[in-house]
Amino acid sequence: MFLCGRTGAGKSTLLKLLSREIRPTRGTVTLDGENLARYRGSNVHLLRRRMGIVTQDFALLPRKRVWENVAYAMRAVGHSRREVRHRVPQILEQVSVGHRADAFPHQLSGGEQQRVAIGRALINDPPLLLADEPTGNLDLEHSWEIMELLMALNERGTTVVVASHDTPVIERMRRRVVTLEAGEIVDDRAG
Repeated sequence: MFLCGRTGAGKSTLLKLLSREIRPTRGTVTLDGENLARYRGSNVHLLRRRMGIVTQDFALLPRKRVWENVAYAMRAVGHSRREVRHRVPQILEQVSVGHRADAFPHQLSGGEQQRVAIGRALINDPPLLLADEPTGNLDLEHSWEIMELLMALNERGTTVVVASHDTPVIERMRRRVVTLEAGEIVDDRAG
């Protein structure tokens, strides 16, 4: 599904509420029937391990190779070295950057950097993937490649929520679109 609306409409804020990056000032945020207010400080990481988060700026570690960027994220959440050695090549192939495993982020195109960021978000096989403007820094061709990747993940069973301004790509995807204005849902239509 897509969250769309003008800058400041609340798209990124909604994603941050779902990931507990921020807390609501009023109301209740529930995910899969669970009130997210119960996740406090030291246990928010337990919630985030059940989701993949793709930020606008890729957030890749510049001095680590592609393989190391994904491995580092896996080790940070407690995966063993053996799990990392086994799983990282699978993830890189899944997002079509296995051939770039030894490259540094600055050696990658914007589309490849975004694929690595998505791969890093998949380390725990999350049932939910939150993507904030995943095509915002990409040309139309790379934007469509990223959307095809997200669609393939969705078809395999991952719920994908994308905040985007990219109207041509959204229309081409033919998925549910929720339009926000000033933090309110003003339209919700199936694709």
